[in-house]
Amino acid sequence: MTTDALIDIKGVTHAYQTAEGPLPVLDNLNVSVNEGGFAAVVGPSGCGKSTLTRLIAGLMKPDTGEVWLHGARVKSPRSTVGMAFQNPVLLEWRSILKNVMLPLEIVPTKLTNTQKEDRARELLSLVGLEGFEDKRPSELSGGMRQRASLCRSLVHKPEVLILDEPFGALDAFTREDLWQTMHALRAEEPFTGVLITHDLRESIFLADQVLVLSGRPATTQYVMDIPTDAPRTLDDLYTPEAAERLNVLRHQIEIAQGRASDEGEAA
Repeated sequence: MTTDALIDIKGVTHAYQTAEGPLPVLDNLNVSVNEGGFAAVVGPSGCGKSTLTRLIAGLMKPDTGEVWLHGARVKSPRSTVGMAFQNPVLLEWRSILKNVMLPLEIVPTKLTNTQKEDRARELLSLVGLEGFEDKRPSELSGGMRQRASLCRSLVHKPEVLILDEPFGALDAFTREDLWQTMHALRAEEPFTGVLITHDLRESIFLADQVLVLSGRPATTQYVMDIPTDAPRTLDDLYTPEAAERLNVLRHQIEIAQGRASDEGEAA
């Protein structure tokens, strides 16, 4: 493992107990994400991607192996982890502003009430929701609700942001718009990110590193590093380099699904 890794998953094996017996999900999984890095995790459906996020957040413990965050072993839920899901799960009886402020009511903080509100308003403005602070969730579109959910996950300035398919239920145009919003958020609100996604275009646009998990029980099958030397635009998804990356990842997914051999794999 790298010495500057903020997230360090070492030899993790995990199985769920079912009526038919143990269901192995992860097998000797090793994952390392450097501080400030953004890793996208892709793989076949049911291979344990969401299990991985719960282990990082401390919501569950592995059967064997260790999960470390910033040099401390994860043994319980961590307040330094923010999470956003496919369903924004906003509370209808609270305004958008109050929904975003919710973590600040739970996570210990020295901020005054005014500072908490200012922090929430700052994030809402950053994602284009200025003027919608007093609206209820039902008054916003799906994309706007997801923007509010992202603000809520970042309002307490977590070290790690876990995104579990947050854009999967959105239409293509809204999804691409939110990809660009994510880059703006990273520039203004630095964090270490882990994205679970089934969208390979999303993975290469947002991430610095794409991790392909094998079929269940999953281990790390392939790692692709994405250059980060320049700002990304949607046009970057239509370059020969992007096409080659997508072809390699598609082939890796086929291997993970048992639909291809790894002989002659692209470099």
